[in-house]
Amino acid sequence: MEENRITSNRIEELKPGEIFVFGSNLEGAHGGGAAWLAHRKWGAIWGQGVGLQGQTYGIPTMHGGPEEIRPYVDEFIRFAIEHPELTFLVTEIGCGIAGFEPKDIAPLFEKAIPVLNIHLPARFWQVLEK
Repeated sequence: MEENRITSNRIEELKPGEIFVFGSNLEGAHGGGAAWLAHRKWGAIWGQGVGLQGQTYGIPTMHGGPEEIRPYVDEFIRFAIEHPELTFLVTEIGCGIAGFEPKDIAPLFEKAIPVLNIHLPARFWQVLEK
């Protein structure tokens, strides 16, 4: 497991340059879970469901299955590669209100394995390293 690239299960503070990556919906209605925290604490914009907003990055997870989520994860990975000065703390997107399990979502992050500024939840690493 990538010990130094594991996102904490309880993110309560962000340092400068850290970005909270959360599961959102396409409408940007950040009413629950990590999306609510992103909106309340770190600048997620109500009405914006995708991309960088404040000290957060939204990945829609409420509109379909993993294959519908994949393009947004791929877009996020490209964005992270283009912004090596930032550290992206990915939460267990899709594994709360959206109802997925890490085994469903973690494989979408396979291309993130060599991207050193992307930190993933421990349960995602466990799936990816099998």
